[in-house]
Amino acid sequence: MSKHDWGKFSQKIYIEGNSQQVYDAWTTRANLEKWFLRKAEFIKPNGKKREDNSPVQQDDIYEWMWHGHPDTTSEHGVVTEANGKDRFQFVFGKAGVVTVRMKETGPFTELILTQDQIPADEHGKINYHLGCSTGWTFYLANIKSILEGGLDLRNKNPEFTNVINS
Repeated sequence: MSKHDWGKFSQKIYIEGNSQQVYDAWTTRANLEKWFLRKAEFIKPNGKKREDNSPVQQDDIYEWMWHGHPDTTSEHGVVTEANGKDRFQFVFGKAGVVTVRMKETGPFTELILTQDQIPADEHGKINYHLGCSTGWTFYLANIKSILEGGLDLRNKNPEFTNVINS
């Protein structure tokens, strides 16, 4: 029996639509706020804020906030790759590096999310490996729902806490 690799995980989902639509959903403030975040702010390397519909670029830094969490809960990191078509990567705070890859397969886009460089201590195993894996499971289902014309499944009621959809 092989030992579990607590330093990384991958998740895959198929979304009906082309890979550019899926890529764009990850790479602008306006689109990220439709399925993932309540606030997705990007700062260019020159220190200026990126416009809502302007695609993020490598070396942009971000501040992200989620529904269901107070303003004191935010994530900061840097975009390490944004190739404009099928690969987006960012440092996810202390939780490691997230790489999102897209590939068209007929009328679907295969989206593979990998989070690696996760700290292998007890905190990393519980909060980043298990916690992020659970969170990404929900958000990948939500991006599929949004892009295929479905509902936004996120909890936006601040009175509901510790739920799987925020």
